[in-house]
Amino acid sequence: MWRRKRTRRRRATSVTKHYQAHKEAARALVEARLAHYNQHYQLEWGRVAIRNQRRCWGSCSSLKNLNFNYKILFLPPHLQDYIIVHELCHLKEMHHGPSFWALVAEQVPAYQMYRTELRIIERAGHKVWETSARG
Repeated sequence: MWRRKRTRRRRATSVTKHYQAHKEAARALVEARLAHYNQHYQLEWGRVAIRNQRRCWGSCSSLKNLNFNYKILFLPPHLQDYIIVHELCHLKEMHHGPSFWALVAEQVPAYQMYRTELRIIERAGHKVWETSARG
């Protein structure tokens, strides 16, 4: 029992260190890409938060705050952009209806293919991130 708790604590510390080491790089990436895509959309948001989440890549609150998982940094650029555009579009359309997807498609026409690719990564259970967090 004691050994198991100690192992969990080490893993948690390792993951926290990984998050802290990459949080600001993720913020710089997200803010730069938001600025790029917002030249098209011309939307306003509150704050941008970079979080260490297990399952969620991003979210947009009713207060127009944008949240992103720091692990976005480790995705291919086209998936990074899809997630950022997806959340940016929620500032205008707070649902996943046809008008929302039309808005996303303005800047990411292949969004359906990218959603599928992201789901494959999600099904892997973020094993890639857990492995890289140990190193």
